[in-house]
Amino acid sequence: MIDTPKHWTVRHFSQANPAGPGCDSVPALLRRLADAIEALGPVEIQDVVIESEMTEHGPWRSGTVYFHLPEDG
Repeated sequence: MIDTPKHWTVRHFSQANPAGPGCDSVPALLRRLADAIEALGPVEIQDVVIESEMTEHGPWRSGTVYFHLPEDG
């Protein structure tokens, strides 16, 4: 039988490109997310989700990173 935890918590943060022209840039968003992940130090990334919201400048990109710290065990 697999020993499963009674609960499981995952940490996360979200970031978006600045509003306005260029808000639709996926490469800019990925660079922003990568810089933020690198600043966290040694973490285990569980998932990265990219989302879009339509604006007058086109799709406004944002991303959420789900991660675990080493001490989260």
